[in-house]
Amino acid sequence: MKASLALNDLKGYGRKGRVGDLSRFFKTAPGQYGEGDLFLGGTVPQTRAVAKKFKDLDFEELTKLFNSPFHEARLCASIILNLQFKAAKTPQQRKKIFDFYLKQVRSERINNWDIVDVSAPWMGVYLLEVDDPMPLLIKLSTSKSLWQRRVSMILTFALIRAGDLEPTLIIAEALLNDKEDLIHKAVGWMLRELGKKDVMLLRGFLKKHSHEMPRTMLRYAIEKLPEQERKKWLM
Repeated sequence: MKASLALNDLKGYGRKGRVGDLSRFFKTAPGQYGEGDLFLGGTVPQTRAVAKKFKDLDFEELTKLFNSPFHEARLCASIILNLQFKAAKTPQQRKKIFDFYLKQVRSERINNWDIVDVSAPWMGVYLLEVDDPMPLLIKLSTSKSLWQRRVSMILTFALIRAGDLEPTLIIAEALLNDKEDLIHKAVGWMLRELGKKDVMLLRGFLKKHSHEMPRTMLRYAIEKLPEQERKKWLM
């Protein structure tokens, strides 16, 4: 199978009337976080359908999709990696996929919030198989790249689901003073998920940091708490 065939399918789903809306939604104007990103105009379900059809693409062909200037191509490649990771039978296979994913992250091909959010929760499952995920997570969290920092936070979603909550707290603390709204949302989201597992742990974090948390981060983190308690933290 060839990446060019997958790209042709994605182009076939494209609708010119959606391109402008997508460009505005994903902030592609000069100086915005998605500056220069190009869209074909397809929908996410259509992209998922193409990914399922081409789920056996090898890394060489997937690299071509990741190198595409079109957002849907990179999203499709990320979904294909998820499918391959889910199907992998051995730790060695999962490591190979995770290492390839990390290469795309560091090469700035995982480069918008939806591509991060569709991929990092799946790829984070690999971190359950390593002795210590923290060096990698900390390194990503200190990157100059907005997307690498967001990946560092969203990777911990898989750890939260498995009951390993400490990495989320450490990375949340590391990103507390980040200037980017997309990081505030990611940290708040992961803290909210952590709170579903251990609300007292969330309350401990809030007691220590609520006074310095950006408003968006705080609002996301307390979203599932009782209304009266939410009001208290917002004060």
